[in-house]
Amino acid sequence: MSDEEPVDPKHEIEESCKPKCVKPLLQYQACVKRIEEDETGHKHCTGQYFDYWRCVDTCAAHKIFEKLK
Repeated sequence: MSDEEPVDPKHEIEESCKPKCVKPLLQYQACVKRIEEDETGHKHCTGQYFDYWRCVDTCAAHKIFEKLK
């Protein structure tokens, strides 16, 4: 047995998926830019944020589960 700690591949896999999710990332960044002047705190970009991470998770999920087998 090896004394090394196991490495979680999730971060690396997610990083490899991010370039495939440019459109939702740009939509999120545009939203952030649009609302940065909002002083009321009522505007938010939660939907765009979750759309971006859904894209990354969808891309990464099957790759992560392949590593578990």
